[in-house]
Amino acid sequence: MLVDVGLEVVTFASCEDFLADHAHNSGACIVVDAYLPGMSGLDLLHHLRANGNTVPAIMVTGRSDVAIAVEAMKAGAMDFIEKPVSAAGLLASIAHAMEMGQGSARRSDWREQASMRLARLTARQREIMDLVLAGHPSKNIAADLGISQRTVENHRAAIMLKTGSKSLPALARLAFALSEAV
Repeated sequence: MLVDVGLEVVTFASCEDFLADHAHNSGACIVVDAYLPGMSGLDLLHHLRANGNTVPAIMVTGRSDVAIAVEAMKAGAMDFIEKPVSAAGLLASIAHAMEMGQGSARRSDWREQASMRLARLTARQREIMDLVLAGHPSKNIAADLGISQRTVENHRAAIMLKTGSKSLPALARLAFALSEAV
C-alpha cells in the first residue's frame, strides 16, 4: 500500500536486522511493531534514541494499553497506532511523523500548540488526565478521588474535546510534547 502511493519501502525481518543494515537516512520514517520476537519495537526505539538517532518512528501494535503508548512516546515514537491499521490512518501518521522529523522549528511549534491545548484543562481535568495516561481505569480514578465514575467519564470526554484529541495515544502525544518542553 505504501509503495502504491509512491513511498519507498524497505522491510526488515527483525529489529536486529534493521540495526545491522540501517543507514542514518534523513527523510526516513520507521514503522515498527511494539511486540516483536527478540528485540521489541520499544527496545529498538530506546536503542536508537540512546545512540542519538532521531529518525521519526511510528509504533504499531495489536494489544495496546495506555502505559505502552506512553512508553512508546517517551522512547521517541511520534505516533502509536492500534491494529487493524487503516490505510488512511497510517498514511496520515507517516506524513505527520515525516513533517515533525524535518526540523526543530516544527517541533517547537508542536510543543507550543500542545501547551496551549493542555492549558485549556482545569486542575481536576489535568489530574484525571495524568491518572488516565498512567493507565488507571475510570473506576479506580473515581475511587481514589472520591467522585463518581460518571464524573470521571465526563471529565475524560471534556479532556478529549478541549485538547482536540481523538484517541488516548493522541492525548499521550500532547502530554509528552509538553513534558519535553519543560
